[in-house]
Amino acid sequence: MAHLTETTAASRPLFHRITELGNSIAARFARYQTYRNTLAELRMLSDRDLDDLGIRRADVPVIAAEAAYGK
Repeated sequence: MAHLTETTAASRPLFHRITELGNSIAARFARYQTYRNTLAELRMLSDRDLDDLGIRRADVPVIAAEAAYGK
């Protein structure tokens, strides 16, 4: 009885995969920082300022998430 084992090399070298992982982490952190900064800036506004912009205070986290993550 014959047994066949197929072995393939990784499509990309380990260094490239590690670099991609680092870039992915950096991009996620940058988006999170955008969220936090937007949230902080909007929370500093008074209710009147938010009303002038047409924003309810309850919508501030949603708007910050949209700014950072596009959701």
